[in-house]
Amino acid sequence: MSFERYRGVIPEFGKFLEYASRPEPVTIRVRSGRIEPDALVERMARQGFVLRPIPDQAGFLRVQSAPKPIALTLEHWLGLFYVQRASTGLAAPALAPKPGERVLDMCAAPGGKTTHLADLMEDRGPLVAVDSNVGRMRALAGNVYRTGHTNVLMVTADGRELPGGAGFDRVLVDAPCSAEGTVREGRGRVRPRSEGYESYVTALQEGLLRRAIELTRPGGAILYSTCTFAPEENEAIVDAVLADMPVDVIPLHLPAPSSPGLTEFEGRRFDERLVDTARIYPHQLDSGGLFLALLRRRGTIDDGAVTSASSHDAGWTPIPRADAPDGAGDQLDSEAELKLDSIRQILKEVWCVEPSALDGVGWMLRNDRMWAHGCGEWPFDAWAGRGAWDSVAVGLRAFSFDSGGLPRPSNDLLRWLGESVTGRGVDLSLESWRRLLSGVAVEVEGVTDGYVALRLDGMPIGRGFVRSGRVRHEIPRVHARSLATILS
Repeated sequence: MSFERYRGVIPEFGKFLEYASRPEPVTIRVRSGRIEPDALVERMARQGFVLRPIPDQAGFLRVQSAPKPIALTLEHWLGLFYVQRASTGLAAPALAPKPGERVLDMCAAPGGKTTHLADLMEDRGPLVAVDSNVGRMRALAGNVYRTGHTNVLMVTADGRELPGGAGFDRVLVDAPCSAEGTVREGRGRVRPRSEGYESYVTALQEGLLRRAIELTRPGGAILYSTCTFAPEENEAIVDAVLADMPVDVIPLHLPAPSSPGLTEFEGRRFDERLVDTARIYPHQLDSGGLFLALLRRRGTIDDGAVTSASSHDAGWTPIPRADAPDGAGDQLDSEAELKLDSIRQILKEVWCVEPSALDGVGWMLRNDRMWAHGCGEWPFDAWAGRGAWDSVAVGLRAFSFDSGGLPRPSNDLLRWLGESVTGRGVDLSLESWRRLLSGVAVEVEGVTDGYVALRLDGMPIGRGFVRSGRVRHEIPRVHARSLATILS
């Protein structure tokens, strides 16, 4: 694909072409709350990695040199960082969600921006992460669980068909696009698109943005984002909604070099306010391309300007103790209370987890599994019976129950709790881990039969089970294979 059509648009066009043909530097975002950036830099340096902070992008580090791909490390497997393009790391801070707010990510998979939003929210308040593709939803779930975010409500749906009835404070529309901004992955080449792709994708983008505005409460913010340079997918989409929807452009002041949005391209004029949107080109941040437009929905909560989102709290209800089918609520609530009492006792007395480590965590019994969440509330009661959507997850899978009814902590929970788990642990050497992951039971001394946290260098890696002085891991097979590769 030729970029000649952008010669009069992109500043320093020759430099743009030069960077577009270069490999893109690898950058990572530190998972806040799990490890400090300096501690991660030091930990990775012991393995031969050289990481440098990216100026004005909190928690982002550039890999200067590496003995191997940084994703093939235990730190990545534990969710201590997310491999993420520096340019895309500008999106979540531009939307600026606050802890406790109600946030919607309409095109969430595979989860880079979703987990960044959750970081900024400090895992407090509902973050509804939506994607229409079941396969991509699995990738989203894997990244949310790996990084240990408890406030994400995952939903499979077409964002254009999400029900109303609950207004969001902030909405991200990271729309599907022609992905010209990922040009560096192909060393200057972008995969060609079919003849009808532009009309398909622009209709999709506009539909998503319009629905996002409808679902945003008065005074709330919407961020429209793509990783393409095409004005047809960027300014033209925003121009269309500015013409007939109750939104205004909020000027963007990014902490990184960028260019203003276009008000004219190839003879077509756009709303003058689009100068306050932002374009990021590969040579400006030594990263990928990005377009960002921040919008504010007009009105105040009390002015009656909208129907579906006119009341700030309308449609939002506390997450129940049990997700019960009609008619089974009281019975399941009682069952949930009994199971939760058992879990609290085991966490405190067996796993020696201090109650303070679980401050702000809610619990929910769902599909015979106990979930730990920091959402507090959800819109699902308002959405019930409306639209084609399916709730996939409520926070983190925390406990299942074995055939004897004994609570069994999930691998995700043990990794999330980390060093808070001081009881029922088995510390294994690197060689013991390799044997364990090859399918061999490892001998342990002084450990009674039952579930244990398996550790490496003091960090819980996953769950095991001890029987007669020998332990086997209970890490899912696909994750165990990844871990075996990392530790080989």
